[in-house]
Order: sequence, then structure tokens, then C-alpha cells
Amino acid sequence: MPSSSQIRNALAYMAVTVLVLVFLNIYSASASRDLMFKAKCSSAQDKLKVVTSSFSGVDALTQETAEQIIAVIGDMNVTRLIVTDASGRALYDSVPGQNAEGKFVLLEPVVQALGGSDFFHCVYENSTLKSYAASPVLLHDTVVGCVYLMEYDASQGSIIASLERTIFRGSLVLIGIIFLCAVVFTVTGSSRMRRIMTSMRLVREGEYSHKIQMRGSDEYATLAAEFNKLTDKLQQTEITERQFVSDASHELKTPLASIKLLSDSILQNEMDADTMREFVSDIGSEADRLTRMTQKLLTLNRAESAEVQHEIVDLSVTLSSVFRMLVPLADKAQIKLTAKVDRDCTILAFEDDAYQIMFNLVENGIKYNRPGGKVHVTVEHTAEDVVFSVQDTGVGIPDDAKEHIFERFYRVDKARSRQAGGSGLGLSIVHDLVSRNFGAIDVKTVIGQGTCFTVTFPYFETEGLDDER
Repeated sequence: MPSSSQIRNALAYMAVTVLVLVFLNIYSASASRDLMFKAKCSSAQDKLKVVTSSFSGVDALTQETAEQIIAVIGDMNVTRLIVTDASGRALYDSVPGQNAEGKFVLLEPVVQALGGSDFFHCVYENSTLKSYAASPVLLHDTVVGCVYLMEYDASQGSIIASLERTIFRGSLVLIGIIFLCAVVFTVTGSSRMRRIMTSMRLVREGEYSHKIQMRGSDEYATLAAEFNKLTDKLQQTEITERQFVSDASHELKTPLASIKLLSDSILQNEMDADTMREFVSDIGSEADRLTRMTQKLLTLNRAESAEVQHEIVDLSVTLSSVFRMLVPLADKAQIKLTAKVDRDCTILAFEDDAYQIMFNLVENGIKYNRPGGKVHVTVEHTAEDVVFSVQDTGVGIPDDAKEHIFERFYRVDKARSRQAGGSGLGLSIVHDLVSRNFGAIDVKTVIGQGTCFTVTFPYFETEGLDDER
């Protein structure tokens, strides 16, 4: 029979372990929710920026101008959008059934925005993610009104609910395993069980790479093997979480930078209504792409999801969108950007992935080039493939660095990368996206002359598809 001290020690160990697990699970759920809140904040800020910047060109903020601007912008994909004057009186309300036009909207976000400050608040209630945001409308550095929006997102709320359920079930499983281990320890008091408990303490302290070396086929050996599988999962989860944070930061930066470039162009340049409408439309497209990317990143399993399907993507069309975003950057850097594009360059891929691949490679060609240099892009259709290549006139890549450039956080020239805003993730993400979309990537470089990245995708023939449908 086990002694009372053994029982007390086993129960005490189990209690401490359970508390640690509960703390870790609560922290994980809280961190995930905070990340989602930050994504919502960024999305709301981008939408408000689109609206408020659209008012910068008007002479006065009236009900007529508010309705005209909102009509030009189109659907913002929000639950409610209200535009007020400087006194808080509503000039426009997107919800006809709750029309507040002509009435004073003295909500906290509106009052704060009319005071000259931005407002954002996000809560999770009743399985729904609720966001409230407001920004002032400035004319000649004077607050003349504000834009207030509400967004109720049940889909992302369900993601939080699903995550909490998963964490809860995982906690129950782990607690069950720990309870089983404690019972076995108290019953047997064997050295084999003590080895397992010792290993569990090491993993609790963060040694996820620790493994139990135990021979035999009894329940102890089985428990040890399952424990090793668990530590592998914990180790992989830790790696995945770190990769997610870094990839999310890097990927979301691209559409945000595009939106900033477009909005700066609107603010800094005089343009006709058609041109401004085109720029605003591009901003809306980038905002939509930002939302899609956020949703896909939060799932952490886009490539393996049965609900996500590859699409037919024409790289010549995608390149046109990329060039629209990067021409201002090339002009600023004094880089000549040219292209040669074949027709009918269709592939089967994720559309946003194709955009991200082309954007990152062309952007790198601009950033890591010489003043007065060139970046030449080609999209060719061969018999079986579609080949996308980016040739720059930069300094080239040393031979000892070529085999590492697709590794995470690797930078050839750390000082130059910092100046250009590089994080060492861009080419790693490109490599992963190319592989995920059935492609292959190759690099050729000559020191002092430049570098050429070549991406090859299988050609997807679209002729006859319409007839089949």
C-alpha cells in the first residue's frame, strides 16, 4: 500500500500541474483574443481612414456631401455607419430602419472623435465580436464632424468560441492524463513512474524537446511513448505560434502599405474625380484583401481546409495590380520598372497567394537595388508552365548566402535590410506560398550585376471550361 506521504505528494503535484495548465490555457486564449482584437482595430482604422480621407477634398461637410462621398466609396461591410457634423448631429446613417439623420448622436465614441481623438473599442459578447470606432473629419485642420461605425462579426466570434472550446477540451484531456499518472504513481511507486514524473516536470519548465527512454511493452512504456508524442505536439505548437505571429505581421504589412501609398497619393496630389474614384476603389480592394488575409491567418490551417479551394488566376492581371501598388515606390527610389507579359498566363492557385508572391519579389527588386537601377518582370506562357521572373540590377547575392535566403529571419546584409525595412521573412514566405500552390522557385545571381528570381507554375488551360459548364 502506498504511504500517506506518497498520496499527498502525488495529489500536490497534480494540483500544481493543473494550476499551471489552467494558467497557460487562459493566457493562450487571452493572447489569441488580443490578436483578433488588434486585427479588428486595424481593419476599423483602415475603413475609417478611407472615409475620412475622402472628405478632405470637399469644401464643407453637409448631408449632401456625406451621402455623395459614401455613395462613391460603396459598401464598407460594416453593421452601421454614421457621419455627423461638428455638433454631433447625424448627416448620414447607413441603417434606414434606425435612421438617426437630423438627430444628435452623443455617444462616447462620437464625443471623443469630435474632440479630435480617435476611438476604438472591441468586445466579445454572445458569441459575437463587436467593434465600435470613430474618427474626426478635418477640414483645414479643424474638426468639422466625425465618422462612427459599428461592426458585429459573428464569424470571428465563432472562431473565439471554437478556440475556447478546443482549449477547454485539451485541458480536460491533459488533466485526465496527469490524474492517471498520479494514480499509477501512488499505486506502484516504481522507479519507472518516477522517471515519467521527472520528465513531466522538465516539460512543465519548458523543456519540450525532452524524451523518455523506456524499454518494454507495459503500460509505463506506452505512457512514455504517448508522453513523447505530446511533447512533440507541444514543441510543434510553440513553433507554429511563433511562425504565425511573424507571418501575420509580415503579410498584413503589404496591404497596409499599399493603402497608405494610395491615401498619400490622394492627399498629396491634385486629381480629377475619376482618378480619385479609381484610387478609392483600389483602397477598398486592398482593405478587402486585408480582411481575407486576416481571416485566413487566424485559422492557421488554410492550406489543409476542405472549405478553401484553389482558383483560376491569370498572372498577367495579378501583375497589373502589383504594378499599380509599386510604381510609386519605384519612382521614389528612382528605379525603372518594366514588364513583358504574355497573354493567357493562367494557373491554379490561391489568388491572394499569387499576389503576395509577385508583390514581395518585385518589392525586393526595388528595395535592394541601386539608385537609377532597373527591375524587369516577365510573365511567359510555355507549353506546360507559366514562368514568372524578376530581374534586378542590384548588388547580387554571395554564393555562401544563396542556400540560406529562403530560411526564416535570414538576411544577407543586415544593415541594408534594416534600412529597407526587411525582417528576413519575405523570401521564406514566398517559398512557402510557391510550394503551397504547386510551383517551384529558383534564383540566379551575379555579384555586382544583379539577381533573377524565377517562379514556375503548372499552366492551367481554361479553354473549354465555359462549354463544360
